[in-house]
Amino acid sequence: MSDKHPSPAQAAQPHGHAQLGLAALVVAAVGVVFGDIGTSPLYTIKEMFNPHFGLTPDPATVKGLLSLGFWSLILVVTLKYVLVIMRADNDGEGGIMALTALVQRSLKQGSRLSYVVGILGIFGASLFFGDGMITPPITVLGAVEGLAVISPRLADWVVPISLVILFGLFASQRFGTAKVGRVFGPVMVTWFVVLAALGIYNIIDNPIVLRALSPMWAIGFFAEHGWHAILVLGAVVLTVTGGEALYADMGHFGKKPIRWGWFGFVLPALVLNYFGQGAVLLDDPRAVANPFYMSAPDWAQLPLLVLATTAAAIASQAVITGAFSVTRQAIQLGYLPRLQIRHTSRDTIGQIYVPSINWMLFAAVIVLVLAFRTSSNLATAYGLSVTGTMLIDTLLLAVVAYTRWPDARKWVLPLCALFLVIDLAFLVANGEKLLTGIGAWVPLFIGVVAFAMMRTWRRGRELLHQEISKEGIQLETFLPGLMLSPPVRVPGTAVFLTADKGVVPHALLHNLKHNKVLHAHNMLLTVDTLNVPYAPKGERLKITSIGDDFYRVLIKFGFMETPDVPQALMQSCDQCDLAFDPMDTTYFASRETIVAGHHRGMPVWRDKLFALMHRNAAPATGFFRIPGNRLVELGAQVEI
Repeated sequence: MSDKHPSPAQAAQPHGHAQLGLAALVVAAVGVVFGDIGTSPLYTIKEMFNPHFGLTPDPATVKGLLSLGFWSLILVVTLKYVLVIMRADNDGEGGIMALTALVQRSLKQGSRLSYVVGILGIFGASLFFGDGMITPPITVLGAVEGLAVISPRLADWVVPISLVILFGLFASQRFGTAKVGRVFGPVMVTWFVVLAALGIYNIIDNPIVLRALSPMWAIGFFAEHGWHAILVLGAVVLTVTGGEALYADMGHFGKKPIRWGWFGFVLPALVLNYFGQGAVLLDDPRAVANPFYMSAPDWAQLPLLVLATTAAAIASQAVITGAFSVTRQAIQLGYLPRLQIRHTSRDTIGQIYVPSINWMLFAAVIVLVLAFRTSSNLATAYGLSVTGTMLIDTLLLAVVAYTRWPDARKWVLPLCALFLVIDLAFLVANGEKLLTGIGAWVPLFIGVVAFAMMRTWRRGRELLHQEISKEGIQLETFLPGLMLSPPVRVPGTAVFLTADKGVVPHALLHNLKHNKVLHAHNMLLTVDTLNVPYAPKGERLKITSIGDDFYRVLIKFGFMETPDVPQALMQSCDQCDLAFDPMDTTYFASRETIVAGHHRGMPVWRDKLFALMHRNAAPATGFFRIPGNRLVELGAQVEI
């Protein structure tokens, strides 16, 4: 679990950050990684005093809540994510999908524990999509609500302006973040400087609030409010939302820039601002209506509104691009069908755009804004998906420590027990929201739907593979029989895509049946996705001659890579005597039509769902970077 050696991903420098110094990487990380957690001050303190909790901003309560928020930042974000979980990198990559793949590499393939880990990973990724749908509206609404502080007459404009900002944000995704990304860092640096300055400005007037740094105030809050204090954690958890992003974006920036950015810049700014808002409440309890904006002087509220709205858009941008990244990982690991993925930068492989995910997120965001209308209402729906993901992270970390860190498990596993208690407390607090309104059901419903789709796709692919293998012809017996009476050979190379290395591809059989010819060279190509982010260059391509100008070809990609089959095949010239000419090559693929069958591996509704997803999957042409004018798809009907 050494933290010091460079990972293969970092050694390969796939993200284009190798030429940047540490300071530049820290600024870039501040712009991308900390957007979600950095905009939490917009609404967190206000939500702690939501009438639902029945709290009044008296000195003891304010200090108790500030202490709870501070120690949540220390224990959950700092200790759990920044110091411990970031050690569990999958060749430099982080995030729940990368962590799941890392754990499964440590377990026996096909074991019950490996299956359970896979289920946890899928559910965690599903909850991330729920989080991704709530973060943009709650941050943008929280920022634009400053209009009502500047002038109550502008309150009716909050929702329309938020909708316009969100539309512009999602509509601009197709252009990529390369140009906009250059200003993300400086804007967010300015944002955190302003947060710190506002905090210092108010703490100077009421420094007694700093007593809340002591955990005794948090303990006192629980002693006074009893079990009711557990429910208030449903608002306290807002201080740590976005903490998972520190781990998820580790592959883009590395551990050191994220840690430097957190300890040297973001954490102090957040603590100062939260305590500054607390000082404002101690001075004027009426500021509970919007303590963030009321902590600023009147002359600064309009510029603060503009800056806060910009920061909210950046925070939303980070979540949206994170959803694109998780989607690509899920596709590569076999949990989602192929989707159209566009690359928005020639230099940075991580900058992608997934149109279907973008517009599904946009539709959900618009519905959420129109349904909830305020950040306080949305806060009731926020937190459940975040805490669920954090709990799963803790469980997976415990498995990693037990299986891969024999020297460190004696101190990591006790920490996991502590994290588990905290995560369960937050989960119970947010679970209570399920009983008090429909809001909390939104992210859970989104997560369950995403989970059902991902599990159905995974299981459906297994059943489809079984049916094809059952009805297929073994390659070892097919080729000798074919050569007894060989068909006409035509010039060129044919590449037949197949998922089963030992079975004759359907496309090859259909080509012989209908066209009655064989090409001079024939490749039976299988693409494998590894449980590592980037396939080692020496293991990318394996070609085996099986006689009569037939070759078995295996291409391996990591789950963070974009499969480019023609480019990988260009390496074939170095490995065997086969001369690969892209302009003289035809690709053949089977396009199965799925028919739902009764009393098979899945219920009929899941069979139909899988058939729908399979029918709408992106063609292999774009996904594998195969030129459309060199691809032939042949149909086949399969009942599952």
